[in-house]
Amino acid sequence: MAMEPIGDQLNIDTPELVSIELPLAGIGSRFIAILVDSLILGAAVILLIFLGVFIITALGNFGEKSASWGIGILLLILFLLFWGYFALFETFNNGRTPGKRVAKIRVIHQSGRGINFAEALARNLVRIIDYMPGFYGVGIAAMFMSRRSQRLGDMVAGTLVVREREVEAPMWNESTSRTLTAAALAPNSPIPPPHLRVALPAPALAKLSPSDLEVLEGFFSRRLDMDLTTRSALANRIASALCAKSGLTIPPEISVETFLEAVAHQFRELGRMS
Repeated sequence: MAMEPIGDQLNIDTPELVSIELPLAGIGSRFIAILVDSLILGAAVILLIFLGVFIITALGNFGEKSASWGIGILLLILFLLFWGYFALFETFNNGRTPGKRVAKIRVIHQSGRGINFAEALARNLVRIIDYMPGFYGVGIAAMFMSRRSQRLGDMVAGTLVVREREVEAPMWNESTSRTLTAAALAPNSPIPPPHLRVALPAPALAKLSPSDLEVLEGFFSRRLDMDLTTRSALANRIASALCAKSGLTIPPEISVETFLEAVAHQFRELGRMS
């Protein structure tokens, strides 16, 4: 499986010879995520300490040994809270802590799949080193030197942090909810997203329907949660159905997912002009 970063875009070639494009998260969005998570953790720690002091004081009435046990349990809970917050959220919430959800980023394995608990735990156990000498000094330096914007924890666990964005809502269906897709660059990126460099014939696009766009948006919103085999198979199946219906053909120089993104984007534009 080959991986090659282009600008802030990482292309992964799967064993099925399907290219998957992942936009890497930069320092700015990751700073927002850690700031939000730090505020949440700080509030939880303050609340826990207040409760702990109250309980330990009450236990002191039963003897010094009881108070010592209370202090030990409080320290253990604080330790588990700090390490478990990141690892558990990233494992069971599709690679996203509350802060990452706000910043619209998520953690994935460098192969393109979601991360498991061992990988989430590994990247967060190294967090204390990334934090040195103060507020992620080592981690930021590592990200500047890494071609894939990885801090030390990401390098150890083999993980990446990628961005998401909201998909434009179709003009003809205001009730359609916005969905998330990770395969696009930031609006001001010097390198335009690959799907914007693809030109498809309007007569063929006109044969598609809003329900076809809903299928595409559903795929875009869920693809990072799929394993690579399922993801590439589903992308190829959707592309084959659209080509059979519209007469479109996939240009040889682009991936199947880039083709699907181009279809969705240009079909929306066609709807605005009609």
